[in-house]
Amino acid sequence: MRTAPSTTPETKKDQGFTLIELLVVVVIIGILAAIAIPVFLNQREKAADSATNSDLRNAAVTMETFYVDAQSYTDGDDLTDLELDPFRPSDSVTVTIVGQDDTKYCLKGENGAGSVPAYFYDSDNGGLTTTDCTF
Repeated sequence: MRTAPSTTPETKKDQGFTLIELLVVVVIIGILAAIAIPVFLNQREKAADSATNSDLRNAAVTMETFYVDAQSYTDGDDLTDLELDPFRPSDSVTVTIVGQDDTKYCLKGENGAGSVPAYFYDSDNGGLTTTDCTF
């Protein structure tokens, strides 16, 4: 058997959220932000380190290309002085030649935003390292 719908008007008012519910939401958002911000900053340091390493590898390719043409590594102290297409590092990355002779070279890459103060590219020992390769 069916019952007829109620004919009395509803008296329930739309009251919104309580103060406790709003405080709980604010606390949850605060906890999530406290977790996310350090992770984000760590990712920025990793990106800066990757940019430094990439620029060091590109500088090494530039040095090797110059060696193929001149049969010696550059005599200058600046990679942008090379006669071929000069090497230009990324923003905030500094790449310098810290040592060279006729058969090997050492490059230093620095980025203030990275987690490591400096990376080195040692052509004699096979590539990237965090230890100084000055000779």
